[in-house]
Amino acid sequence: MPYKLGTMLDISNKVQDESRQGEAYAPLTEQIRQFDKKFYIESYGCQMNFSDSEIIASILENQGFGATRNMEEADLIFLNTCSIREKAEQTVRKRLSEFKHLKRSNPSLLIGMLGCMAERLKTKLLEEERLVDIVVGPDAYRSLPDLIGQADEGQKAVNVLLSREETYADIAPVRLNSNGITAFVSIMRGCNNMCSFCVVPFTRGRERSRDAFSIIAECADLVANGYKEVTLLGQNVDSYYWRNPETEEDVTFARLLEMVASISPQLRVRFSTSHPKDITDDVLHTMAAHENICRYIHLPVQSGSTRVLQLMNRTYTREWYLAKVKRIREIMPDCGISSDIIAGFCTETEDDHRDTLDVMEQSAYDFSYMFMYSERPGTLAAKRYADDIPAEIKKRRLEEIVSMQNRLSLESNKKDIGITCKVLIEGNSKKSAQHWMGRNSQNKVVVFPKEGDFKPGDYVLVKVNDCTQGTLLGTLI
Repeated sequence: MPYKLGTMLDISNKVQDESRQGEAYAPLTEQIRQFDKKFYIESYGCQMNFSDSEIIASILENQGFGATRNMEEADLIFLNTCSIREKAEQTVRKRLSEFKHLKRSNPSLLIGMLGCMAERLKTKLLEEERLVDIVVGPDAYRSLPDLIGQADEGQKAVNVLLSREETYADIAPVRLNSNGITAFVSIMRGCNNMCSFCVVPFTRGRERSRDAFSIIAECADLVANGYKEVTLLGQNVDSYYWRNPETEEDVTFARLLEMVASISPQLRVRFSTSHPKDITDDVLHTMAAHENICRYIHLPVQSGSTRVLQLMNRTYTREWYLAKVKRIREIMPDCGISSDIIAGFCTETEDDHRDTLDVMEQSAYDFSYMFMYSERPGTLAAKRYADDIPAEIKKRRLEEIVSMQNRLSLESNKKDIGITCKVLIEGNSKKSAQHWMGRNSQNKVVVFPKEGDFKPGDYVLVKVNDCTQGTLLGTLI
């Protein structure tokens, strides 16, 4: 194996010690600062966007801006945006129009668009629609201080350049809206998979992996500050690869998982998202070998039809995908699996749709994220294929997919009745302050009455007595 954990933790501690002197990685334990200027940020879309917002917050704090939850008192308002579906862009446009009254009452207020939508639309929102003052793409957040200065002087402030190197590895995220228990840790950026429906390679650039030292340092610092769970993030985490420039030894995703899990047995480790073609037996065996690596894999299928998968450029067949699901359950019989599913992709027939329902049935997903196909400008599908499935057919097929998943989710939860599972308490149940809510290793939400002297961040054993379609209901053991 490329590194001994002790070596990695020694380096982690060294980095943290240096950062306390203002030299490198700034840990969470900085004293609370007072800020004269305030910024307000809203994040949309994937977990990576929320993680990016924490990097942006760190950059802004270093420039004297403190976060606020009250947009009325903000000097800067940022929307961190998503372009993966048309509805997401419509939501952001509507939100921007709602900010106009703030501009009227505070002419010095600056409004910025960040993230994937900013990258895709570039200067359109600045020049044609004049809805924003600043436009910044996902790889250009370091330039925010200069862009804010330009916008203050009335200039067009835009930077949407993509990078082949940027990973923000040296920036310690400011944990916005943190519960102090769970945190996201970005391990890579960009994507090399040219799925024909997806805009990510064009808005986030080519794939590059963050160095393992900085990842371990960040996770170790989270543990030191009481966090109990990290989710390792990437567009395709399974293709993580970093070579130590000093030793020329390799760190694969399986090795990185092992190193993070070994920081502390009290640290739960999750990851998202996996591409079926890249998740290896090494990853599965590593998960099985470490109790604190959660038994849960998000494994997007997108379609159950081999013909449609080829049009999507997913590089696997339905048979290959089902074999991967079988392999996961051979190595980890208790592993939870979820998926992404698109209804109504270009040329999709009723037979193709039935293939998708069949793959769902055979895979027995615990839950899924399900959408109608939304053509995104600039993608390969938009260039090559007609979006030829009528909206009413897309809607009906999506309803059938949702109905199927609702049944599968309920069946999955019913199988858990009678078992005892380890739950990390995250906070109060949404419906009752008399109940705790947490998740088990399989990423299922578990709700149970408050008993004993427990608190958020504690691990407890819960016996499952009942369930709904989306929640396990139990009692403390």
